[in-house]
Amino acid sequence: MSDLRGPLLRVRDVLLGADYTVAGVRELLGPVAGGALARDEITPALRATGGGSPLEILTRLFWLQVPVDAAAIKADDLVAAGLAEVSGGELRARLRVEPLEAVSGDGLARGPGLAGYVVSDLTVRPGSGGTVLQPPPTAIRRTSPARPIPAADHVVGAGGASGALARLVVHRPVDNVLDLGTGCGVQAVHLAGRSPAARITATDVNPRALELAEMSFALSGLNGAELLRGSLLEPVRGRRFDLIVSNPPFVVAPSGGRRFTYRESGLPGDDFCRRLVEDAPRHLNDGGYCQLLANWLHIDGVPWEERVGSWVDGCDAWIVQRDVQDPAEYAELWLRDSCEAGTPEYRARYEAWLDHFERLGVTGIGFGWITLRRGERPAVRIEELRHAVEQPVGAYVDDVLDGLANAAEFSTACGQTLGVAPGLVQEQIGAPGAEDPERIVLRQTGRLRRAAGVGTVEAALAGVCDGTLPLDPLLDAIAQLTGTDPAETRAQADRVLPDLIADGFFLRHPR
Repeated sequence: MSDLRGPLLRVRDVLLGADYTVAGVRELLGPVAGGALARDEITPALRATGGGSPLEILTRLFWLQVPVDAAAIKADDLVAAGLAEVSGGELRARLRVEPLEAVSGDGLARGPGLAGYVVSDLTVRPGSGGTVLQPPPTAIRRTSPARPIPAADHVVGAGGASGALARLVVHRPVDNVLDLGTGCGVQAVHLAGRSPAARITATDVNPRALELAEMSFALSGLNGAELLRGSLLEPVRGRRFDLIVSNPPFVVAPSGGRRFTYRESGLPGDDFCRRLVEDAPRHLNDGGYCQLLANWLHIDGVPWEERVGSWVDGCDAWIVQRDVQDPAEYAELWLRDSCEAGTPEYRARYEAWLDHFERLGVTGIGFGWITLRRGERPAVRIEELRHAVEQPVGAYVDDVLDGLANAAEFSTACGQTLGVAPGLVQEQIGAPGAEDPERIVLRQTGRLRRAAGVGTVEAALAGVCDGTLPLDPLLDAIAQLTGTDPAETRAQADRVLPDLIADGFFLRHPR
């Protein structure tokens, strides 16, 4: 890499000088061409980039992956950095380079300077020729029935999964970070933008991924990152981190045949995710986080919550199932992902996936996220959330885990003080003109957007808890207004408030 770093830094200066950033390219393309790219159509983008400016040339070369005239751009550094090659007088991109969006605290995607990532579109290793391996990995996806199957060491770029993980990662500052299974370095680049002083370690089993990650870091201005080769937590045995993030090879595929390193670990079933969850707490500092995307199996006769919950030991955990697919849907998804749909081997490969799931007793495959936090009194929540939630989740994931811990410790006998969560609204349902509502619902307008049916005591508390008064006098006042026994009012609060605190409707305030 030492031979490439100098040219890569000069290329970075060229890209920044041309405003080759998310904002710059978005403004260049405009909404029409940008919308067409999302539909896999590049013609409007080609029309929008035909003026010959440095930004237009770079966008054509690196984003749209079309040849440009080598005389129109300073090609020496691009070639020296391994990003392009000159063939027949034309400059052709050898690697895909895109500005990477950074997720800010308000959930908006921005490109502060250049946050580049590189992902191979070719079957070649540096220094040799090759042919196109796959279409661009993000919005610009040019399909072709002749598209070849990815190589075993294929590296993917930023996409839906990496974006979901970036939005999940906690926003608190951290001193040292592990990006496990870094791929082309997407998560490390995001985290470096959020915590510029953090020490970053990135690991992968794929040497090609580490090469590309190192190039990504140079293009992004990320200095001093440590890159290690190895699986799971083996490369960092005996070390602890403030944050571990992973978009791991979680795909559950049949053994034998072709294996794609970027998505499959080679371990049976969902063992990779299980082992990562079991081992991670030993590699976290006190209060440290491990956050990952995961797949888990639904086995006939075994509740998935019990099965996945058994992986957790000695830390807070919030496990969320966002989707479930049946075995056939799952097989189809990943056969499309590896471009095997429509090939002569498709039916045999499909059968192999279904046979594999049948042997394991699989009824479905869940997809979701797992957040672990090392603490003294662990609290665990396992749930399904299919609806849209406020993004980025990382802005309030701390509060979610704090709510679980506070709920476990709650008692009206402790003289606690509560406040209502921001954005909480109350809905009353009943016949028009009725004196009392048939049902009262508390609804969160933000964050996890939960809704809960409540009784008179909880509704009254939601109206008066502002974080300044302890519960005792508030419950006494509610008992007097409703004509109920104060002891029964407290008993009702003890029964229902822990769940409402855990669900984020009420927040515990220091006394």
